[in-house]
Amino acid sequence: MSVATVSTDKDVRRTNRETISGQFLGQGLSALGRLIWSAVIFTFVGSLSVEMISATVQGSPQAAAKLSVFPESVTLGSPESSEQLIVIATDENGVTSDVTRQVTVSFAPEGCATINSQGRVIPLEDGQSTLTLRLNNLSVDVPVRVSGITNPPPVSFRDQIIPILSKSGCNSGGCHGKAEGQNGFRLSVFGFDPGADYDAIVRDSHGRRLFPASPERSLFLMKATAIMPHGGGRKVEPDSRWHHLMLRWVREGAFADQTARDPVVQLKVYPSEITMEALAEHQLRATAVHQSGLVHCVTIESEFLSNNEVIAKVDRDGLVTTTDVPGEAAVLVRYMGHVAVCRLTRPRSKENYPRPSEANFIDPLVWNKLERLHVAASPLADDSAVLRRTYLDIIGTLPTSDEARKYLSDSSPEKHQRLVAELLDRPEYADFWAQKLADILQIDKDIVSPSGAIAATRWIHSQFRDNVPYDRLVRTVLTTQGSTLSESPAAFYQVHADAEKTARAVSQLFLGVRIDCAQCHHHPFEKWDQKDYYALAGFFTGIQRAALPGGGMKISGRSGEPLKHPRTQEVIPAAALGESPAAITAGGDRRRVFAEWTTGSDNPFFARTIVNRLVAHYFGRGLVEPVDDLRETNPASNEPLMKALTAHMIEVRYDLKAFTKTLLNSQVYRLSSVPEPSNELDDQNYSRAAWKPIPAEVLLDAISQVTEVPEEFNGWPKGYRAI
Repeated sequence: MSVATVSTDKDVRRTNRETISGQFLGQGLSALGRLIWSAVIFTFVGSLSVEMISATVQGSPQAAAKLSVFPESVTLGSPESSEQLIVIATDENGVTSDVTRQVTVSFAPEGCATINSQGRVIPLEDGQSTLTLRLNNLSVDVPVRVSGITNPPPVSFRDQIIPILSKSGCNSGGCHGKAEGQNGFRLSVFGFDPGADYDAIVRDSHGRRLFPASPERSLFLMKATAIMPHGGGRKVEPDSRWHHLMLRWVREGAFADQTARDPVVQLKVYPSEITMEALAEHQLRATAVHQSGLVHCVTIESEFLSNNEVIAKVDRDGLVTTTDVPGEAAVLVRYMGHVAVCRLTRPRSKENYPRPSEANFIDPLVWNKLERLHVAASPLADDSAVLRRTYLDIIGTLPTSDEARKYLSDSSPEKHQRLVAELLDRPEYADFWAQKLADILQIDKDIVSPSGAIAATRWIHSQFRDNVPYDRLVRTVLTTQGSTLSESPAAFYQVHADAEKTARAVSQLFLGVRIDCAQCHHHPFEKWDQKDYYALAGFFTGIQRAALPGGGMKISGRSGEPLKHPRTQEVIPAAALGESPAAITAGGDRRRVFAEWTTGSDNPFFARTIVNRLVAHYFGRGLVEPVDDLRETNPASNEPLMKALTAHMIEVRYDLKAFTKTLLNSQVYRLSSVPEPSNELDDQNYSRAAWKPIPAEVLLDAISQVTEVPEEFNGWPKGYRAI
């Protein structure tokens, strides 16, 4: 057995290096409320089904035919630097597995570096060596070069201390990063204001947090290591790599970064895509790319989060572990305001299933995904289920007994397509969708008055009745003027009563971007910062709101002024998300500039957002969930389908009826909700119809319809429907 020099982070500065022989330590479906329609009576029945799936952990090392490592060489330039290795075994069939924690290791010559049980190379002294990794009869060599131990480079507060505070959670919203700080010590959230953080640590409270005469006795260190009682507990292990780095910074004089640093411009994760079997493990590696092109490993400083722990979990060191549930997950990696994503696929098994037939371009894109996951699609639902589903989805109304008999007795293969077209032309379509869009726009009668809410809903109704293209509808909402008591969308600006509130609403409703976090700090999962937030809000500063008799309000647009950054007082020109400052004509309505960009072809958000909302309504789940959170770090469950549907929405010029026909005429829409053994745990990939909650208004109307007992609403004639 080969000799392996292995260490923990505490060994970095120890003189008694240990040589250790041996290998690295390879360190039910929830209850468903099923709605059964028997004749025309509602009955709820609960059912429970549990499927346990077992699979071999991928890539048996005993069958490995090739061993490779990433990166192929290691360069370490300071006492606290480290390099995460990922060792991959490939078998004769090309199947790969992560064996980072299973290989044996040795250095020749020994002394300049060591490696810990996670596969992280750690420097000991200046020099060069060759690290040999072995698995059975396979081996691979990694050149290792170490410098900066005898004469280490100065510690950077921004690039080295701030990441420690972030990874440890010290600057999170629940600790010292909250608005009022914690026990008199306040840090910027997630370290997005290093200058303020430096002052808080070094200068605030008369400099009491640092003790230059005896750096190791500084409160900053003793609290973090819990040597002195700390309400947040131990955040940094004593004698660890981080502890030594913080101590060295204080010993050097606790300087701020005096010269312009080489900023990080990108974060990368390796691998960026991965397919894993059940109960398998795979290490991730994060690297920061600097403006100069310099790349260095930041795995230990990065934060890792899984967006779907039902399928895959990830620990703080970047080790991903899959469960026995098939599907996809995204692992978010965050470092110094930058984010990267590793997309993970967990197939159910290696069994293949017959490919269903195709009705339009939606079907092959869904079937392709199911084939990758080795998941079968449920068969098509029977005609009665499809009939009921289509009625409720398009017009929010049950079919009558005569309508049901007519459809069920029709043997034409085109009867479903005809049904969809007929329902889209019925007046109930506008009734149903006017109510849905009014809810999305947050038209609240308690804010705009009952008369104002009715007026706004009637205007929305007219848009669906006349099949006004969605982009034109939104442009009208954004640029509206006039009384909230007239049939117009003016009530939108009474509900969203200031520039910032309007910006948050518009961003989330029409762009699928939740920009709220950026009001106070850089968005933790996105690229948006406070400048982006106030630049967007700057489009809505010119809105005038004047009270009218009867509880109404007159909305008018003026030129407005740009907003100022609340901390720096810098004037921030109005700009769309991710765009340069907008060209605004003096005296012009700023909203018109924003409306043109929002609905224009260069906007990457608008079409995707309405596509996702419609898919969520008709298929029971959006391609992105939540439906209004379309960030890069929350990818679509089927990106090829999202791209194709987005292109189709643009192709039909935002004609919602035409787009709806495409969705509902697919085979995917007509699948049964009864699960197959292989898809019972799948709730992401449209392998079966989803159980969808029935809105209260639809349910009330249905009960009134089948019992023939009309509901009475205060102030409305008897028989008036809830929708």
